[in-house]
Amino acid sequence: MPPSTDVIAEVSQRLDTFSAARRAEAEPAGPEAEALVAIAAAAVTGGKLLRARFCVAGWRAVAEADGARRDEIAPEAIGAAAALEVFHAAALVHDDLIDNSDTRRGHPAAHRVLEAAHRDAGWFGDAAAHGRAAGILLGDLLVAWSDDLFEESLADAIPSAARTARAEYARMRRDVTIGQYLDIAEESAWTTAPDAQHAERALRVASLKSARYSVQQPLLIGATLAGADAAQRRALIDFGHPIGMAFQLRDDVLGVFGDTALTGKPSGDDLREGKRTVLVAYTRDALGPGPRRVFDELLGDPALEPAQIESLQATITDSGARERVEALIAEYTRDADRALAGAPLGHAAVSELRDLARAAASRDS
Repeated sequence: MPPSTDVIAEVSQRLDTFSAARRAEAEPAGPEAEALVAIAAAAVTGGKLLRARFCVAGWRAVAEADGARRDEIAPEAIGAAAALEVFHAAALVHDDLIDNSDTRRGHPAAHRVLEAAHRDAGWFGDAAAHGRAAGILLGDLLVAWSDDLFEESLADAIPSAARTARAEYARMRRDVTIGQYLDIAEESAWTTAPDAQHAERALRVASLKSARYSVQQPLLIGATLAGADAAQRRALIDFGHPIGMAFQLRDDVLGVFGDTALTGKPSGDDLREGKRTVLVAYTRDALGPGPRRVFDELLGDPALEPAQIESLQATITDSGARERVEALIAEYTRDADRALAGAPLGHAAVSELRDLARAAASRDS
């Protein structure tokens, strides 16, 4: 992602301040509570702050159109952006549990950290079971933190804007939860759905699980706090959803072909997990009955060897599926760019949105 030093610094500072308060709050509950809160605080550090940056970009797009200075960002926009990152951390903790992932951003996943803490302390019982149970609670704690931080931030907002932003935030949480369920359901439900519907179903998951939550709704939350009118909201929706789709499709490509050193996840992880993405749907479209049966048998096997991963990667590439997904990413990106043409938004902010869009659609990590 291109640097946005001011946003990253201000959001990071807000997260540090909030986390420090929660750590102090946990001290009377004893060392076990302090350890859990410390892991929660670590979960909200790092990353690209993509959702925070889109949130602030949405605020700027409206505020600059009304004459606000670019070097001034309203505290409610920074707070909301930080809350989005806390919610994202919660989603990642739960996502790694669902996928049984060992790593996140090149480090042990949170439930593995909790598992190791159990083992290192010499506690009684099954360390892995403890890690899973504690991971669920850690994710829940982070969801609660995100609500707390979001509500704190709204104290600085105009009441009418706060009400609308609160509704957007609630819709985001509902959408991503439903999308996450549809994602895991599709790993089983695909056998009962006609092959011709697989790509459409995968796009539905991408919209709910990622596109709205990663780009569209952060933009709208920021814009709402700046007092966006109907035309400005429409432009940001028309821009945000296709860029969110491009972002998720890029994530699907990286989940199969990504460089572990850059993604922090094992290469081909989505193949071991059996993710039913558009990339997989397009591959199956192009295969005959025999090769498709072999592809289906391998996909979702957690014990896939590197040679089998390479074979599946070659099948996907040779089928033309990767090329089709790249073309779809380019189409979504063009649609988003057209949505900004003539939009009643700040000119500098529109340029920033275009930079963020290009980076989201073409990233390698």
